[in-house]
Amino acid sequence: MQRLVEVATARNPVEGAERRLPPGIVVSESDLHLRRLWGSPKQDSPARKYLLALAVGYGERANVNATVHKFSDNFDIVLFHYDGRTTEWDQEFEWSKKVTHVSARKQTKWWFAKRFLHPSIVAPYDYVFVWDEDLGVDNFAAEPYLDIVRRHGLEISQPGLDVTKGPAPTYYITARKNGSEMHKTDAGGEHCSDVGKRPCSGFVEVMAPVFSRDAWRCVWHMIQNDFVHAWGLDSNFWRCVDDPEEQIGVVDAQYLVHHAVPTL
Repeated sequence: MQRLVEVATARNPVEGAERRLPPGIVVSESDLHLRRLWGSPKQDSPARKYLLALAVGYGERANVNATVHKFSDNFDIVLFHYDGRTTEWDQEFEWSKKVTHVSARKQTKWWFAKRFLHPSIVAPYDYVFVWDEDLGVDNFAAEPYLDIVRRHGLEISQPGLDVTKGPAPTYYITARKNGSEMHKTDAGGEHCSDVGKRPCSGFVEVMAPVFSRDAWRCVWHMIQNDFVHAWGLDSNFWRCVDDPEEQIGVVDAQYLVHHAVPTL
C-alpha cells in the first residue's frame, strides 16, 4: 500500500507541493490579463470580467477583426494561432497588441483550450466564449448577449444561427427563431420529433459555445488530451449543469451566420 501511495504521488508532483511554501505565497488562480513591464501593480489596466478565446489563421483576419470589435473592454482576448503567423496581426490591427497570442501549428481549438484554459486560469472570468473564427457577427454584440444569458439563468449557451445565410445547421435546435429572445428546446418537427432527447433539448454546438465559470470547470475535464475536432463533445455538455433543459439555451436576439470556411 505504501508503494502505491508513493507511485501516485510521483505521478502528481504538483499536488501538495505548495505546502512547502510560507502562508500567503500560494495563489491558486491566474488569468490571461496582460501586465505592465515595470512600475506598481496599481498601474495595471482594470481586470476583465469575461474571456474570448478564438482559434485563428491569418487568412481569416478580416472576420476575426470584425468579431473582436463586437466584444467590449470588459473582455480579455486570447488568439490561438494554428498557422504559426502571429507578428503580422500587430502590424495590421492595433488591438492585436493588447491581446494574448498563443501559437502551435496545425492544432485545433480544443487542443489549445485543454492546455491554456485550465479552470484555474478561467476562474476570474464570469463567462468564457470558446469560438471558431468563421462566424458572421453583424447581428451580434457580446454585452447584450450576456444580459440575456444572465436573465434566463443559462450556464451554457450559444447565439442562434441565421439559417437564411450560410449552410443549413447541423442541428436545427441551434437555428435562430424569429421574434424570440432565446429558446431552450426545439418545438419538434421532422428534425426533432422527440424534444426530450438530445440534441433536441439541452444542447448547443461546439462552434460558438459560451460557458459560465462553473460550467467550464466541468467541460474542461471532459476534453480528452487527444481531441482534435471534438465532434460529439457538445452532446455531453449537458453533464456539466444541474438542469440541462433550463440551464442550456440558444440566444435568438443575438445571432450569427456560420460561414463554414474550411481552413485548418
